[in-house]
Amino acid sequence: MNFPAIDESVRVARLAPHVRKARVVIDTDTFNEIDDQFAIVYALLSEDRMTTEAIYAAPYFNSRSTGPADGMEKSYEEILRLLELMGRPADGFVFKGSTDYVGAGLKPQRNAAVEDLIARAMASTPEDPLYIIALAAITNVASAIMIEPRIIDRIVVCWLGGHSFQWPHTREFNLKQDVPGARVLFDSGVPLVMLPCEGVVSTLSTTIPELERYVEPSGPLGAFLAGRVKGYEDEDKHIGWSKPIWDMAPVAYLIDASWTPSTLVPSPILTPEVTWSFDNSRHLIRYVHRIDRDAIFRDFFVKLAAFAKSK
Repeated sequence: MNFPAIDESVRVARLAPHVRKARVVIDTDTFNEIDDQFAIVYALLSEDRMTTEAIYAAPYFNSRSTGPADGMEKSYEEILRLLELMGRPADGFVFKGSTDYVGAGLKPQRNAAVEDLIARAMASTPEDPLYIIALAAITNVASAIMIEPRIIDRIVVCWLGGHSFQWPHTREFNLKQDVPGARVLFDSGVPLVMLPCEGVVSTLSTTIPELERYVEPSGPLGAFLAGRVKGYEDEDKHIGWSKPIWDMAPVAYLIDASWTPSTLVPSPILTPEVTWSFDNSRHLIRYVHRIDRDAIFRDFFVKLAAFAKSK
């Protein structure tokens, strides 16, 4: 598939850590685990750094769904629950996304989320791009790029996907759900900030005692978030247990890029074996290689407490 060419100097400039308030949309498989909920709340509590224009429900398929369509529906309902706790309306703000993946047939999915993403991206400009906080299989985003390739000059994708480059494979949940969709992302030339899971964002973990001290007391919203983590594992496994809250990382990148140190690297090649291969002649992406775990959680805890106090 052919994509519009972006001059490398333009792409590099677009990938510079932004200093202005960002316009963002969030693409999320919210019910898949317990971390998307934290990420959505974190973004909505960070209005000094970003304006969240829309939230898209993404597909997933694991033990918490009967298939990608069911995963998307469950994610949509979870987004509504969060917004209700925050006192925010959902109409015109939350959109249902794909019920299947791009898949081996490279079939773009057409749905309300993809249509909204294309419209918002096309209404943007290269000077004021739309930032996509992507927290799921990249199906919705890849579909939008395939349907309207011109958007790659008007967006920046911040994706939590894949494992670090030194990992022996990259069969991370978000990536392996739609490997062909991920190839579209890495091959299209779209300005991309990659936040790898194992080996990088895996350090963004918390514990039940920490949540009980800093999250659970923060009103109904804090109790809901802490409860989601407590219910993720049986209580008898909580001793010596910690849980990465992976999906907060792309939000943190847009709040303060110093918390997610990164570098420019050639876009990796995703092999049929779902491992990384490299060609230094390929276009550049921004690759996050470390996480300041304490700074991110400190910022989140303070904002959550302030929100609870304001209610």
